[in-house]
Amino acid sequence: MIKNVEILSDKAALVQRSLELVLAKMEAAIRDRGQFTLALSGGSTPKPLYEALATQACPWDKLHIFWGDERYVPPDHPDSNEGMARKAWLNRVPIPATNIHPMPTDASDPAEAAQRYEQDLQRIFQLQPGEIPALDVILLGMGDDGHTASLFPHTDALQVHDRLITVGNKDGQPRITFTAPLINQARCVIFMVSGVSKQAALSQIFASTADDAAYPARMIQPVGELWWLLDQAAGENLAVAS
Repeated sequence: MIKNVEILSDKAALVQRSLELVLAKMEAAIRDRGQFTLALSGGSTPKPLYEALATQACPWDKLHIFWGDERYVPPDHPDSNEGMARKAWLNRVPIPATNIHPMPTDASDPAEAAQRYEQDLQRIFQLQPGEIPALDVILLGMGDDGHTASLFPHTDALQVHDRLITVGNKDGQPRITFTAPLINQARCVIFMVSGVSKQAALSQIFASTADDAAYPARMIQPVGELWWLLDQAAGENLAVAS
C-alpha cells in the first residue's frame, strides 16, 4: 500500500485536489485498460466534486459508475446517494445509462438487494467464485464516529470477509455497503474529509494502535494507493503515523 496524506487549506482546495486526482486516475485507467471504474460516496463533502466533474470533457462512454454504499431509500428520496450524484453530475453529462450501476433498494429484504448487487459486480467484472474486483478509484468519506461507507462502529458488517456487498446498520436503519475486502482490493482509495468535527476520529485512525471495530476507517488498507485528503479544519492537529 502507498499511503498519501495531504492537508489542504480549505474545502474548496480539497475539492480541487480531489478533482485533479480523479482525472489523473481516469486518464491512466483508460490508457492502460480502456475504461475507468469509479465508486462514489455520499454526503455533502463530495457533492462539489461531482458538480466539478460535470463540467469536464471526459470520455463518458469509458466510465463505469458504482456506489460504495447506499441508504435504503428510493433513488428520488432526498437521502439517496444515487439521487444526489445524478443531480449533481450524472444527469448533466452524456454518460450511457448502461454504464451507471446503482445499488438496488427496492427489495423487501435489504439482504436480497445486497446479494443482487454482488451478482451485478460478478457479472460486470466477469468474476470467478471467490474473486474480488479491483475498482480503479473508490471515493470514501468519514463520519465523526470514524465510520466509512456504511461500515459503522461495532456492527456486523465489519465482520463480513467472504462477500463483496453486505447490509450495514445505522441506528437500526439498513444500508447497502461495500465490504472492507472489496474496498481494500481497489487500485486507489481516496478519502475526502472536511471539518473540525472529524479531528477526534482522525487522531484514532492515524494512531499506531487503536480499535478497528471502534473506528472502522482504520480497516481500509488497500492493496493499491490510499489517499487521505483533509481540509485544514480536519487535519490541523493530526500527527501522522507512518
